[in-house]
Amino acid sequence: MDQRLLLMHQTMLADAPRMRAYDAALGQAVHAGDVVVDVGAGTLALTLLALHHGAGHVYAIEADPQMLEIAADLIQANNLKERVTLVAGDARTVRLPEPADVVVAEMMGNLGPEEEMAEVIRAVARRALKPGGRVVPRRLTTRLAAIEFDHEGWGLWSHDFLGYRLDSVCDHAEAAAHLHFFQRDPRLLSDAVTVADSVLGEGGTQLKPSLRLHVGEPGTLHAVVGYFTAELTETVSLSNFPSYQGCNWAVWVWPLRHRTVAAGEEIRVEVHRPKGRAGIRIAGDWRLECGFVRRGEP
Repeated sequence: MDQRLLLMHQTMLADAPRMRAYDAALGQAVHAGDVVVDVGAGTLALTLLALHHGAGHVYAIEADPQMLEIAADLIQANNLKERVTLVAGDARTVRLPEPADVVVAEMMGNLGPEEEMAEVIRAVARRALKPGGRVVPRRLTTRLAAIEFDHEGWGLWSHDFLGYRLDSVCDHAEAAAHLHFFQRDPRLLSDAVTVADSVLGEGGTQLKPSLRLHVGEPGTLHAVVGYFTAELTETVSLSNFPSYQGCNWAVWVWPLRHRTVAAGEEIRVEVHRPKGRAGIRIAGDWRLECGFVRRGEP
């Protein structure tokens, strides 16, 4: 067993706001006796929550052989063979013996769409969800915003560190994404603009490859951040920004050369989604090109 896999699931289960959000959402979405499909079931956390809220039967779909072994042990240990069916394979291709009332999944990446959650859920819903069935989450949105760090992360490479300059370090950094857990909330210098949006169960990821960030607050531009918001139900949502204690998702950060900005300036952003399925699934392979819009430029 790959211990990194167990540590990853350990971190997810320890994320209390994540678990509370899914608990509340499934409390709304699952009705007594419902058939539920748990996509990417892992250690069965969402399966167990669905059962807790009255599901009659759960089909737990998992593709990873190691996680399948763990899930099978959990089903055996909890005497759930009559209530949980473990299904091995790619959720996009498996066929279930009966239609489902609810499809639930937690496949949000640090940026949002890189685990292809929208595409997977769409395929499952087309094959397995009853007309009028419910999907949790029902929507996944990714936004970008310009920020100034609060004396941490990329913001440390400043021109004033105890009277000394550290900003020359920026000259040695490659253009690449970082993943960061904020200890202090950064300053938002711009509005947050939607770059990807998915109505889960209905379509794939709608990506906006080109956008502009409008600077509303003067300050020092350090980076552009990308983060997701998952609308689990009409009243329950979950986001990885701003960071919270115990959050298992880092925030996606595209560092920039530090620059003083004034209200009214605009930042042009081009989003480059990796080619090939393997690259798409790695948040660090997503890239931005950023530049400032000149006055009068359309």
